[in-house]
Order: sequence, then structure tokens, then C-alpha cells
Amino acid sequence: MVTLKLALVQLATGAHKATNLAHARSKVLEAAKAGANMVVLPECFNSPYGTQYFGQYSEEIDTARPSESIRALSEMARDGKVYLVGGSIPEREAETASLYNTCTVWNPEGLLIATHRKAHLFDIDFPGKIVFKESDVLKPGNKITEFATPWGKFGVGICYDIRFPELAMIAARRGCVGMIYPGAFNTTTGPMHWELLLRARAMDNQIFAAACSPARDMDASYHAWGHSTVVDPFARVIATTGDAEDIVYADIDLTLVDEVRRSIPIYSQRRFDIYPDVAADDKH
Repeated sequence: MVTLKLALVQLATGAHKATNLAHARSKVLEAAKAGANMVVLPECFNSPYGTQYFGQYSEEIDTARPSESIRALSEMARDGKVYLVGGSIPEREAETASLYNTCTVWNPEGLLIATHRKAHLFDIDFPGKIVFKESDVLKPGNKITEFATPWGKFGVGICYDIRFPELAMIAARRGCVGMIYPGAFNTTTGPMHWELLLRARAMDNQIFAAACSPARDMDASYHAWGHSTVVDPFARVIATTGDAEDIVYADIDLTLVDEVRRSIPIYSQRRFDIYPDVAADDKH
């Protein structure tokens, strides 16, 4: 299989979890009906985004005893018969009660196939514009995450993870053909870096890169940038949108990965005799 239809659900969310889950389900099934093979939800799709909300909306991730959001995600993937990158939810670890910002990935049978805890926590301070510190509440994850599909392997990062090129570089060197980033950049960092970072990760590694944002809600405490976007291995934007709720579709032609690597063969031109190979010491 060389062509994958990808759908990014730029979801409008609110304070009521059950409503968010039902709305997400309707959009996932809408994308599946439109022919999508893989559907992506945004960061914190089941709740408002903010440190004040993580504890209140947190759930354990246990498929043997599924919580509200875990059951809903499994059913969305199964009923839509799609690979589902389930955005992220606030996760509460059963043993420690620690909180994580966690993405779950599901196959078309509704089975959990990957879990990624946000590795780089969003701690920023733009004087007079925005201060945010996820580490006040969350713990960071400690692994690189990938999952297999009939179209190839894909890596997963969450929002701020995209700023760290090593994550995508190691995933690409492991054979991933794309990186998927559920994210919620804001109206300060979004216009500066959202598209730029996606194009950089795609260009550096000659892979596809996609980021799925919530829709913008100016009545919420956090204003998401929106602009869910897909970039190809030549670093070209092939699908995007504005800040309102939308579904972004892109036909992912996997032959482009080989084409760009033949045209610009950086994978065989690296000079590990003069700089280190970040993937060689990968222990994750």
C-alpha cells in the first residue's frame, strides 16, 4: 500500500467531557465515511487545556477496565475501522497518582497499539503574553513512540515535543515514514513556529509530518492556534486550515519518501566521523 488518506480532526471542545467524547466520535466517523484510513484527534481533546484542568479530567489507561475516554476511543476506531491517533488525554497513573499528557493509538479493531506520554513539558514565559508551566502538574514521559500500519511506521509526539528534533530524527532512522503530533500551540507561538517546525521536521528527516490542533475558542482560558497541517517529505504544505472546527484531509503518497531520499541522499551522506549519531545510542 503506497497511499494513505489521513484526516486531522480540528475539534471544538468544551468543559463537558461526555459532550467532547460524543462530538469527537461523530467527527471520527465522519472522516471514516469520507474514506480516511487514519484519523488524528487534537491534544487534550476530551477536556479544556490547562494545568487547572488536568487533575479533574484525568483517567487511568487500562484496557481491561476502560475508563470513559478509553472506551470511547476504542469504539471510535473499531466502528470507523480506522487507525486512530487519539489526540491526548490527561492520564492518571494508578500506582503513583502521577499525571501525564498521554496519546493513545488504536487499530481498526479497536485495540490499543501504542501509548505516548508527552516527553517535553510545555514550560514557557513570554512576558506580557503567555506564561504556562505544565511541569507544575504533569510528569514527563520517558520513551520514543512509534506504531506500525500497512503503510509503514509512524512516530508520535505531543505538541512541545515537536521542538526537539532528536525525537523525529530517531523515529525516522528507525524506519518511520511520518511523525504525528497532536498539539495545541497558542496564538503567540502558533504564528511564529507551528508551520515552520512541521516543515523543519519533515525536511530534516525526509518524512511526512502532521499536527492536529483543537479549534480556537476565544472564550476559553487557553486560545489554541488551530491551523492543523500536513507537510510532505519535500517540506511542502499539502493540507491545512484556519482556526475554526474542521477536518483536514490529505492523501499521503508514500513513494515520495523514497523519491526525496534518492534526489537528496542525506541518509548516505551523514558524517558520523565528525559528529555523533543520535540514533546509535538510542535506548528507547
